[in-house]
Amino acid sequence: MRLWWLTLGGLALVLALIPACSPRKITPAPARKPVVYTTNYPLAYFAERIAGDAADVRFPAPPGVDPAYWEPETSVIEAYQQADLVLLNGAGYEKWVERATLAASRLVNTSAAFEADYIPLKDAVTHSHGPEGQHTHAGFAFTTWLDPHLAQRQAEAIREALMRLMPERAADFEENLRALAADLAGLDRELKRITAGGRPLLASHPVYQYLERRYGLDLVSFHWEPDQMPAPGEWRRLERLLKRRPARLMLWEAEPLEEVRNRLAGYGVVVVVFDACANRPAQGDFLTVMRENLARLERALAD
Repeated sequence: MRLWWLTLGGLALVLALIPACSPRKITPAPARKPVVYTTNYPLAYFAERIAGDAADVRFPAPPGVDPAYWEPETSVIEAYQQADLVLLNGAGYEKWVERATLAASRLVNTSAAFEADYIPLKDAVTHSHGPEGQHTHAGFAFTTWLDPHLAQRQAEAIREALMRLMPERAADFEENLRALAADLAGLDRELKRITAGGRPLLASHPVYQYLERRYGLDLVSFHWEPDQMPAPGEWRRLERLLKRRPARLMLWEAEPLEEVRNRLAGYGVVVVVFDACANRPAQGDFLTVMRENLARLERALAD
């Protein structure tokens, strides 16, 4: 009787252990997306458009900072170091990269193919604005993306880099680039149409060189900041300039002080905000910002 009870007890123990020992169905972990870092927002926008859902595109500069004069914190530089790909604007744009230790094999200078077309800056000017403090305009003009033709060439460099990283997605990248190129070509056509009159223009800051060259603009630049009142000598310079060159529009990267706008109006000069969009906008994206720029410029020229 006792042997029978032990046999039944052993069988129950074996049956209880069978589920625990049976093989489990293991769900494979999702593949990690390659991480792509950029040094300004236009590159991030181009990369997002081209990569689609194939890559994790990141641009970590804080709002309100000019990425050209940004100094990332150590933790941010470490994140760049861990990226699968780092997209650079080139033309001396990202000065901090020269001091950081980033793997050369992961760096892509998106403007390298047209280095011969960089526009040299004739006169170095040191001044300060915003949280970046003092900075110097010297070397080459670097807002290359304001020329849609050059922007497309930068987008093509991004496409090539992504194809090397993920060759299996090459067809997707090619299709996405075609859509982006069509949008950039549309901006180019509109700018040609809007600026065809050849009227003299002023600029508050020397950031529109590639726009000037592409469309043959008659443009003179100052070094005025949106959040500062220009010095008396700058107003005298404006007066002298207007006597021999009656420009009636001044391009600004951002809305100037109301006092500055009103004083310019007293000279018959209208403020036109033409945002270079180097940093991520609070609303919209690169394309919507550029279209808003064009709409403001067209209205001002029509008036």
